[in-house]
Amino acid sequence: MNNIIETLAPYALNFVIAVIIFIIGKYAAKILTSLFKKFLDKSNVNETLKVFLGNIVYGLLLIVVVLSALNQLGIQTTSFVAILGAIGLAVGLAFQGTLSNISAGVMIVIFRPINIGDFVEAGGVAGTIEEINLFNTIFKTPDNKVIIVSNSNIIGGNIINYSKKDTRRVDFVFGIGYEDDLKLAKNTLLEIVNDDKRVLQDPEPFVAVKELGDSSVNFVVRVWVKSEDYWGVHFDTMERVKLTFDNKGISIPYPQMDIHTNKIQ
Repeated sequence: MNNIIETLAPYALNFVIAVIIFIIGKYAAKILTSLFKKFLDKSNVNETLKVFLGNIVYGLLLIVVVLSALNQLGIQTTSFVAILGAIGLAVGLAFQGTLSNISAGVMIVIFRPINIGDFVEAGGVAGTIEEINLFNTIFKTPDNKVIIVSNSNIIGGNIINYSKKDTRRVDFVFGIGYEDDLKLAKNTLLEIVNDDKRVLQDPEPFVAVKELGDSSVNFVVRVWVKSEDYWGVHFDTMERVKLTFDNKGISIPYPQMDIHTNKIQ
């Protein structure tokens, strides 16, 4: 009996030490991860990226703790490292698409081409960004549909962010008849845009003859507005131009073709 106790005593001691290493190491890993997250907080890192990086750091520290505990038990950890590497490679190959979405999500969070609340065109859809997570981005369309787009599709294509800047330019083209008063039409367009308080005066509104079309003289009108006023100014200006032109007798011609025939004697 004494021989058995003497034989098992070193193993029992190593087992106790290994358990202590695991408990203390796990506690230390949590503390270090918490300190790492606080560092990220001071660096104004996005919440999604902070959680993602925190989980990675904690996982790596926990692996070190487990390997240290196994080493205390006398188990060769070299083979475990090789096994973990093989498992990691297999998981990476199996979830290649998922990992690409995660890496794309991290890129979105770091470089911030889009932010929550922005109206953008990306990944083949257009809408307001409601959520950005590690795997996908959630859009809300103007007609209140929810569209979920994988992050890799967003990063892999063009991104048009309509909310990135504080101001946007609204462009119009209005046509009048050749028989209409050109100066009257130009002054009328300037009055309409200048009367709208949402239209910015710096840069000042621009009105000019764009082209002499087949059936109309076309004006280009360009005004700058705050991004949130874009569609309001667009729709209201279209309506006001039509009503004002009607009141002033300025025609808005539609495409037409005059055909002249010669009578054969």
